[in-house]
Amino acid sequence: MSDEQQQSKHPAHAIAVDPHIRKRNLARLRRIEGQVRGLYKMVEEDRYCADILTQVASVEQAVRSVGRELLRNHIKHCAADAMHAGGERSHAMVDELVELVQRHGGR
Repeated sequence: MSDEQQQSKHPAHAIAVDPHIRKRNLARLRRIEGQVRGLYKMVEEDRYCADILTQVASVEQAVRSVGRELLRNHIKHCAADAMHAGGERSHAMVDELVELVQRHGGR
């Protein structure tokens, strides 16, 4: 299924997002952006590889943290809404959740 077909099966925006969680995720993403700029500078300056790899691991963990929050919100609001709707919408959501867990759950 193409990305366009997949996108047409769900809304363009989240059903609901807790404003506090949204604010926290945006702050995390700003910090991640700064960490990535720092990584760029470390590579540019030929810093010690182990130090760079430590920072890469830190960025990966921070991105996973944002992903967990997004997945939690998706299940709590978007998936719950689709499940309550029933029918094809709930079946499509089950498929979407399975795909998301396979893609993001094992990290």
